[in-house]
Amino acid sequence: MEPGSLERHPPDRRGVLLAGVAYTLGVFVVAFAVGAVRVTLLAPRIGPTAAVALEAPVVLSVSWWLSGWSTRRFRVAHESATRISMGLAAFALLMILELAIATLVFGEGLDAYLARFATVPGLLGLATQLAFAAVPWIQARRDSAGRQS
Repeated sequence: MEPGSLERHPPDRRGVLLAGVAYTLGVFVVAFAVGAVRVTLLAPRIGPTAAVALEAPVVLSVSWWLSGWSTRRFRVAHESATRISMGLAAFALLMILELAIATLVFGEGLDAYLARFATVPGLLGLATQLAFAAVPWIQARRDSAGRQS
């Protein structure tokens, strides 16, 4: 390639993975605390579905902020494939952490853990987790749309 020509560099896989880990751990800590409030204070008063519906925007707001911080801190490129990779890594780690907490801390079996996803609150929680995974990609799309205007 000639000097000065545009050259595509492969994404920094380590940076993408570190950003995904930082993003997940930050959101997980906040979501765990918010989840404790949901389970102990909100759900007994307003029901589990309404409690999860109130929790979701809080978690997604934190997700938006932490995704932005993580992508800047670890210099994650704006390319869709790179941001999707970060989101998938974050989602995989989140699900592993959730399963580990459910089984190791709360003594829940795998069947019971999976059965929760067949309930309305469980589906709402899963939708929130999928949105969490999509946030890095959505931010990149929004940023690139802003640069084109």
